[in-house]
Amino acid sequence: MKLSESIIEIANSQVGVHEIPHGSNAGPEVEIYLKSVGLGKGNAWCMAFVYWVTNEASKKCGALNQLLKTAGVINQWNSRPKLRVTIPQAGDIFIMDFGKGLGHTGIVTEVLANGTINTIEGNTNTDGSRDGYAVCKRNRKITSCKGFLRV
Repeated sequence: MKLSESIIEIANSQVGVHEIPHGSNAGPEVEIYLKSVGLGKGNAWCMAFVYWVTNEASKKCGALNQLLKTAGVINQWNSRPKLRVTIPQAGDIFIMDFGKGLGHTGIVTEVLANGTINTIEGNTNTDGSRDGYAVCKRNRKITSCKGFLRV
C-alpha cells in the first residue's frame, strides 16, 4: 500500500472521534494525538491529528515520517519547504493560514474538478471551524489553502 493511501485509510478510521467533554480539547483519542507531538490535553489539535495519522501510516508502510513533530500548523509549513506542492493530490496535507500564527490543517482525500477538495480534519466541526470538537469529513475550496505538503 502506498503511503498516501495508508494516510487516508487511517484518517478515515478516526472520523467521528470527538472531544470529551465537548469543547475541551481533551478525550481519549484527542489526548493520543496531542501526546504524539509532546503536548497534553487542552491544546488545539488539528496538526497533532495530522502528525499522528502520518506517523501511524509511515510506520505501517515502513517509511520515515517527514513531518516535524509539532502541533503548530504554520510552524509545520515554515519548517518543511521541500514538501510543499501547489497542486493537491489525495493524501496531501492542506495548510490554511489565518494570520498572526493561526492556521488549520487536515488531509486531502479527494481533489474534485470544481476547484474543491474533500478532506478529513481534526479539531473541526460540521461548520468547518478551525477550533471545533471532532474529526470530520469536510469540503474546502482549494483557493482557501496556503498550500499543500506531500510526504
